[in-house]
Amino acid sequence: MTAILEEFRPNHIALCGGVGGAKLALGLTACLDSNQLMVVGNVGDDFEHWGFQISPDLDTLLYTLSGVSNQELGWGRDGETWAVLEEVSRLGGDAWFRLGDRDLAVHIERSARLDRGDTLSNITQDLCKAFGLDYRILPPTDDSVRTIVETNMGFMEFQEYFVRNQCEPAVTGLRYEGAEKARLLPDIHSALLNPDLQSVIISPSNPFLSIAPILAIPEFQHQLTKCRAPRIAVSPMLGAKAFKGPTAKIMRELGYEMSSFTVASYYSPNLIDGIIIDTTDSVLAPRIEKLGIQTYVTDTLMNSFSEKKRLAAEVIQFAESLQK
Repeated sequence: MTAILEEFRPNHIALCGGVGGAKLALGLTACLDSNQLMVVGNVGDDFEHWGFQISPDLDTLLYTLSGVSNQELGWGRDGETWAVLEEVSRLGGDAWFRLGDRDLAVHIERSARLDRGDTLSNITQDLCKAFGLDYRILPPTDDSVRTIVETNMGFMEFQEYFVRNQCEPAVTGLRYEGAEKARLLPDIHSALLNPDLQSVIISPSNPFLSIAPILAIPEFQHQLTKCRAPRIAVSPMLGAKAFKGPTAKIMRELGYEMSSFTVASYYSPNLIDGIIIDTTDSVLAPRIEKLGIQTYVTDTLMNSFSEKKRLAAEVIQFAESLQK
């Protein structure tokens, strides 16, 4: 049974996936108290490996917001060791997805509780508490949603495309298996209806791989379309390149222009009221505004904590300027 977070009425909801999303989420925690912010993480990347349920984006948020992320690698836990992975490799097992020992402990606990009938949302909340984190990280649903990448080498689950094949196959299409029947968490449904909601923030994550699986849940998209609070996206693009990952490559392969204009038009005025783009893309502002989407131009790089906090503060201020 899905748990409902009693009387949690956040002022801001952030949709996050991957490292870029976690960076902005960390900046938001520097600007907002834990009772003001709900972070919704992508679950389209989730998969089973070594018999365990892995939730990479939820864990990236968990590790980043609790201050235990591996700064050198950009993913996983700090102070990580690799004894299990090395032994699995020595035994001839699958070692293409790198699971560290500390990281593996989280997957063991998650999988054991799922096997006992618990929900992903309950487990994620308890993991937040175990890591000393007051902020709420939630999956959009307790049902299974999986990103399937259609490529010139056949259909692949996301991690097979992203990690095992290093994003090399050409992408010809994307689908989000299970999203059509997935039930939105009641917590998120209530938060979107909160009359005191001040913004819904789409982080600078890959629109196709990290945000689309959330938007593909019909009830979420319906509520976001009706939402009276300002809906703000932060573009992951810098010119024709992305902060990180295969965003630009996928745009090109699917026939889109590689730019923040594509990000804005992908979300469309039905889903966002405004978009934040980098100063290098300021020339795109008039084109984007013709779509009916307000633009805010600033430096969107987030290499330091101060840059994360500064951008998060600007996102909140931009939302305030668009209050309906």
